[in-house]
Amino acid sequence: MTANSQPLWQPPEIAALDPATQAGVRARIDGKAKPPGSLGRIEDLALQLGMIRHPGEPRGDNAVLLVFAGDHGLVEEGVSQYPAAVTVGMVMTYLSGRATANAFAAVSQVEIRVIDAGVAAELPNHPRLIDAKIRMGTANAAHEPAMTPQQAADALTRGCRIAIGEVKNGADIIALGEMGIGNTASSALLVHRLAPAPLNDCIGVGAGQDDAGMARKRAAIAKAAARSDATAPLDVLSEFGGLEIAMMAGAILGAASQRRPVIVDGFISTAAALLAIRLCPAAHGYCVFAHRSAERGHDIVLAALQAKPLLDLGLRLGEGTGALLAVPLVRAAARLMTDVADLSDVLAGNV
Repeated sequence: MTANSQPLWQPPEIAALDPATQAGVRARIDGKAKPPGSLGRIEDLALQLGMIRHPGEPRGDNAVLLVFAGDHGLVEEGVSQYPAAVTVGMVMTYLSGRATANAFAAVSQVEIRVIDAGVAAELPNHPRLIDAKIRMGTANAAHEPAMTPQQAADALTRGCRIAIGEVKNGADIIALGEMGIGNTASSALLVHRLAPAPLNDCIGVGAGQDDAGMARKRAAIAKAAARSDATAPLDVLSEFGGLEIAMMAGAILGAASQRRPVIVDGFISTAAALLAIRLCPAAHGYCVFAHRSAERGHDIVLAALQAKPLLDLGLRLGEGTGALLAVPLVRAAARLMTDVADLSDVLAGNV
């Protein structure tokens, strides 16, 4: 890059949460009609939401789940027990309303948007499908970079724009989900380089592997890691990342630029959050970590981000299922700020 050239990608402008607002927001919470601290971590969540929307009031009524889908060339190395064609099948299942994410979204009253970030097939037009395809899946990272730097930049930009568009259309909360056969392998490589952490500690069973399958998966991921020594976030994304992971990272940055909370799902979504935060540290304050996944490696990335998830239910499905289960908690924390009477009003008989 020459002195006069522009970088491939720049993050949107994100205002870090202002520590000067913390005492005032905490005082408001402590002044509600309840003993201080009696709502435990819901009060911590209310503090975060209050700081995000300061000086406005936090809102949580309108939530949208963005499910980003993409395929991975590493599947050619046997990193998953399922073929890449399952990605297409699951996208069509989301669009038909019959996936687990759809069921949980109905319970939590959350809208779903399905985004084709890089599925390795042409998908039919559908009113609930957003076509943001960068390419027909990533390349096989065991042999070559998963994507070009320009494709990585384009994926980040598209994810950012999609999230900003949802906020402009009234979303108070952005929740993240994903679908992509092989994406736990890609996520393991991202966490290995960006946490950083020992590679083997980042590799889990994903959608399910027997001993032979795990041996193939570890060998393929190790081969990919040995091919490149990249450590800079954009370089790591280009070498090892998934298009759906890149777009999730972009969506986090886009939502943060609009001062909206982002509910991060499990291992893969948290790997995307790690990428987003390494690209723009100010985004950290806008992330709400939904749950602790059963996938090996999730504890590592949570520790790297000093994140404390809201739920611990042994989930490892993805799709945004854990994020959807956390939406009511975020809404409750917002309502604590806006709907609960102040203790002073109760004592004065003004309720």
